[in-house]
Order: sequence, then structure tokens, then C-alpha cells
Amino acid sequence: MATIDEDLAQLERDIRQLKIEYDQFFGGGRKRPPNEIEWRIELLVKRYGERGGEMKSGQRFKFSGLTQSYAKYRDMFRKRTKQKEEGSVTRHYGAAARAIEAERAQKQAASQQAAEAAAAAASRASAAPAFRMTCSQPESETDKVEKLFEALVSAKQNAGEDIGKLSRASFNEFVRKKTKDLQKQQNCHDVEYVVETIDGQVKLKALVKA
Repeated sequence: MATIDEDLAQLERDIRQLKIEYDQFFGGGRKRPPNEIEWRIELLVKRYGERGGEMKSGQRFKFSGLTQSYAKYRDMFRKRTKQKEEGSVTRHYGAAARAIEAERAQKQAASQQAAEAAAAAASRASAAPAFRMTCSQPESETDKVEKLFEALVSAKQNAGEDIGKLSRASFNEFVRKKTKDLQKQQNCHDVEYVVETIDGQVKLKALVKA
């Protein structure tokens, strides 16, 4: 069974091929419109439109860009097909269509670059090394707690997670209370905090140091 990334890559290839085959159809090189490849695209769009929660942020961004491109092409193909059937295509249409296509190609390229940047950011987040910090008295080790907070915020931003609910004050209080609780429960002196990204999700762990 194909992975999400493989299906998205296939969707991108099919959309490009659909445009080529429709151009051939409107140019007289094909007798029939490419209904089969359009049917494949519709299946993938419907499948991942219903399974958006299974995709990572970079995959959702790429899928959104592809579906927008496909919707634009589909609208243009429907209009051109209708004009072809009604015999209303003028000699000047080819030049106008090429101008429209050039503009849309530029927008698609920009969208694709943004999707690739998002995917690269997600990949960097997954591959980023874990941040570790050990403390025993967080109320007096403010520099350490500050670096831990910044590492958490940075990791979440790279992973595309919301940081709107994070605040320094509440985080400082969390670290202070968590440290004291573990010291009391586990009879330990030091507590190690780890910020790491696992499968695209940022995790903050508190570990007892022997």
C-alpha cells in the first residue's frame, strides 16, 4: 500500500500529465478527453480530503496546493470543453490561454516552492537533535529554564505547531513544580528535561537523574 508521500507525488504527476493530455485534446492531437487520469485524481483528492487528520503539516500544505491547482485546471478545462463543443473558440483564444497558463504556472511554482519549504522544515524538525537541560533548583537557575523554554518554542515552530498558549510565566511555574514533585517522589537531586521531535510532534520529557 502506497504511503501518503507516495500518493501525493503520484497526484502531482497526474495533475501535470492531465494538463498535457488536455492540451493535446484541445489542440487536436487526442480524440477523447483524458477521463481516466482525471478519475484517478478525483479518487486521491476525495481520499485525502476525508483523511486530512492523518497527514503531517507539510503534507497537508502540499495537498492543499495540489488541490487548488487541480481545481483551477478543472475549471479551465470545463470552459474550454464547453467552447469546443459549442464551436465558440476563436483564433485568438490560443494566445489568451497561453497568457493565462503562464500566469497560473508562476503561481503554481510559487505554491510548490512554499510546499517544499514547509516539507523541508518538517523534515528538519524530525531530524533535529534533542535539547537537554538538567537542573535541581529551577527558581535560581533561570538561564537554564529560559533556554529550555526557547528550545521548546523553536521546536514547535519548526514542526508547525501552535505556540499561542505558551507563556514564560506558566512554563517557569511548571518546571519549578515538576522538579520539586519528582525530587520528592523519587528522592533525587537533579531532574533532566528533554525537548525532542518524534514523528513530527514535539515532546517535553522530565527524567530523574541518578
